[in-house]
Amino acid sequence: MPNPYDGYSWLNPPQDHSIVGDQLTFNTEPETDFWQRTYYGFRNDNAHAFLFPTDERLFTYRVRVRYVPKKLYDQAGLLLRVDADNWSKAAMEVENASTARLGSVVTNFGYSDWASVDVPNLPVVQQYYRISRREKDFLLETSADGETYQQMRIFHLHQAETAVMVGVYACSPTADSFEVEFSELAFGDCLWEPHPSD
Repeated sequence: MPNPYDGYSWLNPPQDHSIVGDQLTFNTEPETDFWQRTYYGFRNDNAHAFLFPTDERLFTYRVRVRYVPKKLYDQAGLLLRVDADNWSKAAMEVENASTARLGSVVTNFGYSDWASVDVPNLPVVQQYYRISRREKDFLLETSADGETYQQMRIFHLHQAETAVMVGVYACSPTADSFEVEFSELAFGDCLWEPHPSD
C-alpha cells in the first residue's frame, strides 16, 4: 500500500510522530500557534504542520481530524500555506468548559482574520475539513460525518500565484499538550463547481 504522506514534509516538527496506514499521530508542544498581528499584536508561526506542495490550480483536499482537547485554544485541522504571511487554517478550538469555536483564519500580507461560530465543547473532537482551489480563490468546508459538508467561507489568497502547500496542523497556544490523529486523506479533482458566470 503506498504511503499517503509521500511528498509531505514538516514545518515545526513535533518531538515524535507515527504513521500507520493513513493515520498520522503526534503530540503538540506547548505555546505553539499560527497567527499574525491582528488585534492581539503578536506573531506566531511555530505550530506543527505536515504539508505537501502542489502547483495544481484546481483541486480539492480533505482530511479527518480526531483529538481530545485539554486547554484553552487547543486546535487541530487543515492548513493551506504560501509562507508565514499568507495562509489559511480551519479547526475547532476550545473556548471554555461548555463552548468550542469552529472557525477559520485567513492571513494575507501578514494580517490574520478569524471567522468562527460557537459549538458545544465535546470531550472528543472529530471533524472533517476540505478545501477546494480555483486559481487564487478557495472554498473551506466542514463536515461531522465526511458525507454532508457545510461552507465555512470563500476567500482569496493574494499571494497564491502558483504553488501552495496543503496539509494538516495542530497546536497548543497555552502551556499544555494533546494528542491528535489525522486520517482519510484525499486529494483530487476540484469539487467546487465554477460560478455560472464563468
